[in-house]
Amino acid sequence: MKHTRVLLADDHPLTLEGLRAFLEPHLEIVGTAMDGRALVDAALRLKPDLIILDITMPLLNGVDAALQIKKSLPDVKLLFVTMHVNPAYLEAALNAGATGYVLKSAAREELLDAIKTVMDGRIYVTPALATKPLERSTDPARAAASLHLSTRERETLQLIAEGRAAKEIAHVLNISVKTVAFHRDNIKKKLGLRTTAELTKHAIEQGLV
Repeated sequence: MKHTRVLLADDHPLTLEGLRAFLEPHLEIVGTAMDGRALVDAALRLKPDLIILDITMPLLNGVDAALQIKKSLPDVKLLFVTMHVNPAYLEAALNAGATGYVLKSAAREELLDAIKTVMDGRIYVTPALATKPLERSTDPARAAASLHLSTRERETLQLIAEGRAAKEIAHVLNISVKTVAFHRDNIKKKLGLRTTAELTKHAIEQGLV
């Protein structure tokens, strides 16, 4: 595995450094990223063999980042290392093209085996989750509605839930404030929600923040 080129992404500096220190004797670490948008940029620039990433990251969550990356780099391997034990997150990660899912609490014991499994073209799911049924949400109707949000709407929802103002959202997404309002209204209609607090709660439940 020594020649496997790896990009690391996590929004906690200590976690990033820990992963780097743990993996450097075994792999070539080509870069790190601390938010989803930086991850997409780094992936397209560095073209790694493997990306190890978290789900919850600022500006763009790991699942949506993975979807964007896979469009341009279909052969890159994606291995999520996360604290999320809800099977819904595992399902979302696999749907985004991931072939590995490891819990942070077990990373030291499982990560090298997971990397080898993924690089061999197989799927690795942490044993704690492998036997659990995949359930997207406790509210199936709203979960189904979430699937009909466009990528741009999910991005907008995450930024709203992070407490960012309309002007800042417009800047991050390179759209107008009017378009931000348009997306916000569409999201509310699709999800049947009315307030920013409700949008934020939903985003948290879906693992966007």
